[in-house]
Amino acid sequence: MYFRVAIIITALTLSACSSWVYRYDVAQGNYLEQKSIDKLQKDMTKEQVKFILGSPVVVDAFDNDTWSYVYKLKSGRNKRFDSKRQFILKFSDDKLVSAVGDFNVSDNFRTSFNATTENTEAVSAIKQADEPTKETVQKDIPKT
Repeated sequence: MYFRVAIIITALTLSACSSWVYRYDVAQGNYLEQKSIDKLQKDMTKEQVKFILGSPVVVDAFDNDTWSYVYKLKSGRNKRFDSKRQFILKFSDDKLVSAVGDFNVSDNFRTSFNATTENTEAVSAIKQADEPTKETVQKDIPKT
């Protein structure tokens, strides 16, 4: 009888060891990568930013022009594996103005998104001007 009780107590004691229990990693929020942050440019609209980074976790209730992307990982193994990152974007008149947080913005961020679009439009306008029109092509064809 004592032998059975000793086995049961030993089994319960060993099963109570928390280091033997598997614990899941718990990830919460938006996981952002640096390559996504590098795509951001000043004067992008909220929709363009949302397309690149996804919907923000927190939109300030009192200031609709501040978006917070927060990511927290709680490791099931050890607290030294825990991590927390945040990235805060500020808008003015529906245009991206600043970005601060645990990520580095690229040098491309300081270039206005509209300036890039205007340059692209100017280049395409020049290309269209250089292409021969239908009238000039017909003029060059000799009539027989």
